[in-house]
Amino acid sequence: MKIIFLGGTETVTGSKFLVETERTRLLVDCGLFQGYKWLRKRNWQPIPMGINKVDAVVLTHAHLDHSGFIPVLFKEGYRGPVYAHQATTELCHIMFADSGRIQEEDAKYLGRHGLSKHENPQPLYDENTGKASMRLFESVAFRQPFQVGDIQVMLQPAGHILGAASVIIEAEGKKVAFSGDIGRPEDIMMYPPEPLPEVDLLLLESTYGDRRHEKTERAEEQLAEVVNECSAGGGVVMIPAFSVGRAQLMQHLLVKLMDEGRIPRQPIFLDSPMAINVSEIYRRHHKLHRLTDHDCQRAFDTVIYTRSVDESKAIASQSGPHIIIAGSGMATGGRILHHFKRWLGDHRATVLFSGHQAGGTRGAKMLQGVESIKLHGEWLPVKARVRSLDGLSGHADYVELTSWLQASKLRPKTPIQLIHGEPDAMESFRDHLHQQTQFDVDIADYQGVYHL
Repeated sequence: MKIIFLGGTETVTGSKFLVETERTRLLVDCGLFQGYKWLRKRNWQPIPMGINKVDAVVLTHAHLDHSGFIPVLFKEGYRGPVYAHQATTELCHIMFADSGRIQEEDAKYLGRHGLSKHENPQPLYDENTGKASMRLFESVAFRQPFQVGDIQVMLQPAGHILGAASVIIEAEGKKVAFSGDIGRPEDIMMYPPEPLPEVDLLLLESTYGDRRHEKTERAEEQLAEVVNECSAGGGVVMIPAFSVGRAQLMQHLLVKLMDEGRIPRQPIFLDSPMAINVSEIYRRHHKLHRLTDHDCQRAFDTVIYTRSVDESKAIASQSGPHIIIAGSGMATGGRILHHFKRWLGDHRATVLFSGHQAGGTRGAKMLQGVESIKLHGEWLPVKARVRSLDGLSGHADYVELTSWLQASKLRPKTPIQLIHGEPDAMESFRDHLHQQTQFDVDIADYQGVYHL
């Protein structure tokens, strides 16, 4: 068996891992590259290693950096199965269509205003392709082994977001684990990740391999502080939020803080059709996470959902303090950009980031303190306050990851290849594991090959 690293190496995006045995080719994760332009260009390059001809694809979870390249594979002729947990399937059904639609809209906007070097800019894939690719999906349950050629596959809960899994494969006498994105043991919404069985190789995410998270209680305090400060000045709080997981958590926390009297009552807008649909999936699958049906219903009753473009535009006429949750989480697209145009130059406003910001994204640049950002071909001054919540990450930090490893049944010398992290984070995490454990830890190379 060999594993070829086609993404998710030296970056937190583009996860793709090709497993090859004598009889079978299996792709674990099929994500989009995001962030830096040089990374995003990889999405447009020829299909690597003929992965549009693999026997099957298995997804760890629905985030586009792990799943969003499937419509491209479909566009290039792939018609094999895509195996994922039922919740992941439902989330991808929403996310692929939305991703395609946003790409179409962005391409049309760039073409209409002459902002692209291409005469007729095209999306990577459109909405119809995103929808059509869903016919490939076959849902599987946690802990239920299934067969792909001579490879046995099993998904086990990983926390992080709804339906997220670690993938365990077994073939040719070897067992390999792909961690996927690992959640936190004390996550507000998700249950803790299950420990791993004994394996011969682990591909381990290292998104936060170089930092500790604040306690979740501190994140609530920070959120209350930001809202109270902004409300006192009559401003608007803009929260770029990932539609899956983070938007649902922010709704829950804001409603909870209002109900407890810790922040003033004010309109909360969820300005994202995708996040609204995802919220309904979270409610339907509430047994898979910590929030009760009542918690979900309370958010539905309190938050104002704006689905249509006209409803979204009408928010601009809202006076007084209010809160806007909108995509995208790294401010790379979506409706949050239109609210930026309205409020980013206003010192009374606050932009509040609540998740990881990949290098090169607008979110990362704003947190670095840039004085202006480029948006639809224009440079906008950043006069609004820019804040970040530190305790709400859906990823385990390096101490939590280490504890998860130690709770697993891994042998002391188990080989670990670090993936899905920025170079500094992976280097720091490798050093930490070398000092604190006996695992054989190394950092995976882009397009590198690991032989078992």
